[in-house]
Amino acid sequence: MEAIKDASPLYEVERRAEHAARPGFRITELQLSASQKVPWHTHTHVADTFYVLEGALRIFLQQPKEEVRLAPGETYRVPPRRPHLVTNGGSASVTFLVLQGIGEYDFVPLLGS
Repeated sequence: MEAIKDASPLYEVERRAEHAARPGFRITELQLSASQKVPWHTHTHVADTFYVLEGALRIFLQQPKEEVRLAPGETYRVPPRRPHLVTNGGSASVTFLVLQGIGEYDFVPLLGS
C-alpha cells in the first residue's frame, strides 16, 4: 500500500490529542475503547514508542511474530518498518502516548495481515 501522512481518518478512537509536533518528532495521546484498534501498519522512517497512562495496551507485531502487553507506566518501542497492530488489552478504555521519531512520519497500511 501507499504511505500516507495522516492516518486519523483510517480508524476510530475515543479521543486523540496532539501534544507536540515538530519536524521529525511528534507526541500523540490516544484513547481506545475496549473494541477499538489501530490497524496493521508500518512506518518507513520513524519508530513508535508507546507509553501507557491508564488501562491495558496490547501490541501485535510481525517479523518476528510477537505480542506485547503493557500496563500503566510501561513502554515499548517498535522500530521503523516493523508491522504492528495496537489494540485495547482490557475491558475499560486505554489511554497512551505515542512518541514518533526521529524522522519523517508516514503510515503504511497493511491489508490482509
